[in-house]
Amino acid sequence: MVWGAGAMGGSIGAALVRGGVETLFVDIAQDHVQAMNEKGLRIMGPVADFSIPVRAAQPSGLHGRYPLILLCVKSHHTGEALTQLEPHLAERGAVVSIQNGLCELEIAEVVGEARTVGAFVNFGADYLEPGVIHRGNRGATVVGEMSGTVTDRIRGIHGLLRLFEPRALLTENIFGFLWGKLAYASLLFATALTDNSIADVLDEKRFRAFLIALAQETVAVALADGITLEAFDGFSPAAFRPGGPVDLAEGSLDDLVSFNRSSAKTHSGIWRDLAVRKRPTEVDAQLGWVVRIGGRVGVPTPLTGAVIRQIHQIESGERSQSWENLEELRASQ
Repeated sequence: MVWGAGAMGGSIGAALVRGGVETLFVDIAQDHVQAMNEKGLRIMGPVADFSIPVRAAQPSGLHGRYPLILLCVKSHHTGEALTQLEPHLAERGAVVSIQNGLCELEIAEVVGEARTVGAFVNFGADYLEPGVIHRGNRGATVVGEMSGTVTDRIRGIHGLLRLFEPRALLTENIFGFLWGKLAYASLLFATALTDNSIADVLDEKRFRAFLIALAQETVAVALADGITLEAFDGFSPAAFRPGGPVDLAEGSLDDLVSFNRSSAKTHSGIWRDLAVRKRPTEVDAQLGWVVRIGGRVGVPTPLTGAVIRQIHQIESGERSQSWENLEELRASQ
């Protein structure tokens, strides 16, 4: 079962169906479910371009229990989705978090750690319209048990994800990737404060010192919490160790600029939530973890908190997306 058939779930689920895996898509959007059942699911873009017949349902129309549920909803919808899906999870089944943030911790509280599997994805995709997903690029896809052990179950799930991304990794350190993505996410939220592309913002020299200091906050919290961070797609968390050489961080940002310039997806999903879909972002469900855990381990996160506040002001209409937002943050350092 793929729970949440938007950008992430639609892209991965379509690849599973194409690979011969019996898959049910679950989504709360009635028009999306209807389009998938009537016309199939269309994946378009430079990575893949195909349509495939699929089965889809809304949560209210579900019956039975499933051995594997890929949870692909926005991070701030995790609690609601868990309430709906838990009765449909097999006793020895598993929920795989195809999400941003540290949703695995929230999932484990509901279904138990033994039925929770961690995953990390960094590909770009967008929901365009009912039944249509745009996949803009390829990116890191990683899966691992919460405990770090390599089990037959995780090998099987890894095999499924390789139908979507042949280079998918099986890791014994999934939280290293999740925290690395949080550090990168802090940069993506900063880029969404403007109306410019990810690459253009990360390439803007006048904001480099601020962006480096912002990512360093998340890295400092992770290190204080005992996490060994993992690199991916040009982003090296080690380059953002507080007090480390600035040229390493500059080089990592340059690599991210190159990675994002090669993508057909120029803006983040965060930017799209704010500018196009006019809906709340995942900022609390992602960067909120950094602030909360930072408080627990004694690491200050003032820049992360400031980005969160500006995002909320854009969500409420009090602030517009512009370079001035980053100017204000830079001046506050």
